[in-house]
Amino acid sequence: MTERRTARETVALVTDGEFAELTVPVAHFEPDGPLSWQGYDDSRARAAARTGEDESVVCGRATIGGTPAVVIAFEFGFLGGSLGERTGDRLEAAYSQAREHRLPLVSLVATGGSRMQEGMLALTQLQRVAGQSALNREAGLAQIAVLRDPTTGGGWATLGAGADVTLALPGAQVGFAGSRVRPPDADPAAYTAEAQVSAGALDAVVPPEELRETLARWLELLTGPSAGAAPPPAALGAPGLPATGWDAVRNARSPQRPRALAYLDAYFTQRSQISGDRCGGTDPGMLCGFGSHEGRTVAYAAQCGTATRPAGYRTAARLIRLAGRLGVPVLTLVDTPGAANDAEAERLGAGPAIADLFAAVATARTPVTTLLIGEGGSGGALALAAPGNTWATPDSYFSVIAPELAAAILKRPAGEVRATADQLRIRPQDLLDLGLVRGIVSA
Repeated sequence: MTERRTARETVALVTDGEFAELTVPVAHFEPDGPLSWQGYDDSRARAAARTGEDESVVCGRATIGGTPAVVIAFEFGFLGGSLGERTGDRLEAAYSQAREHRLPLVSLVATGGSRMQEGMLALTQLQRVAGQSALNREAGLAQIAVLRDPTTGGGWATLGAGADVTLALPGAQVGFAGSRVRPPDADPAAYTAEAQVSAGALDAVVPPEELRETLARWLELLTGPSAGAAPPPAALGAPGLPATGWDAVRNARSPQRPRALAYLDAYFTQRSQISGDRCGGTDPGMLCGFGSHEGRTVAYAAQCGTATRPAGYRTAARLIRLAGRLGVPVLTLVDTPGAANDAEAERLGAGPAIADLFAAVATARTPVTTLLIGEGGSGGALALAAPGNTWATPDSYFSVIAPELAAAILKRPAGEVRATADQLRIRPQDLLDLGLVRGIVSA
């Protein structure tokens, strides 16, 4: 179990200092609340005496790493950080404050879910929160959540999982089902922050001592200047163009060729990574996130030279749509022999995932720039490429399918693979002549 801090201790941990708390009118309650739940007033009074708070959330404005933000912090000591009508009042005020002042919203979540003593009136606060979150999303305002211990029930399914970037403290209990309502044979390890990262539901686990710096970097990236299309990176590999199609294939497959990480490190001065498709999967062969290039923010989705899994395509689509909402241009790096085509990939929806990425690129609300840095294998590579704004490095190729597979489809002997590579016209200079790339980048 992670160390539990109060709401105000957590605010102090992540903010630069001053915290201007929002003043929210207190809604009138009948004795023992809207359901006349016997003993509810006494429970609230004991919670207030124990915590010094009069509700389960504290909301206000602060700066984190110099970036102004609206901050929501849950007080788990107040009735388990549960959501009731008055909680909903405060949360709505915080979201409204963020829209009014065009500020990002940071939620420091620790909650057991909806408040039993208010019944369905408490549960419907989740709809209220979801509606407010949608308004901020439409306004192009970033939402970041930090999940503390525990984050379960509706708080996880709205403020937590509904954020643009979701972080968690080590060992935090995270799950829709709290410990008292899970099946008796449930594996408790599945309800941890670490397990949720592995399942693609969280972006990262961040130690408390690194939380302020991590939030500061994310806020700087998601609120920084970001106008115009991203320029393509410079080439990092060998400068010479291939003489034949098969030479292009060998150059792209060379173990010495620079991969995505080298390009990202050279292009960005700082970057932060998102992880997971929010559908149960991750793909380490697709790197997605936001970085700073020449003083402005650029989002990136980069293939790492492996066969891309369905989760990778869904994560890239998530990245492109998030960048569009925030007004951030996108850089994609294409490098894959093709989409993963094993039985597990098919069961996990490779076709729909690729289709969704094609749609995300086609309907992107901000400019997308693509650099082909290695293998461009069939539709699994093309899905990440920007129509009309794709560039190539000298040590890359793009093909309708790998030359070996093309020869097999055409029922040609293995000895004709190299000739087939030439016929496919897959060299960078061929791609330029065919109008498939805008240019070949140099070092």
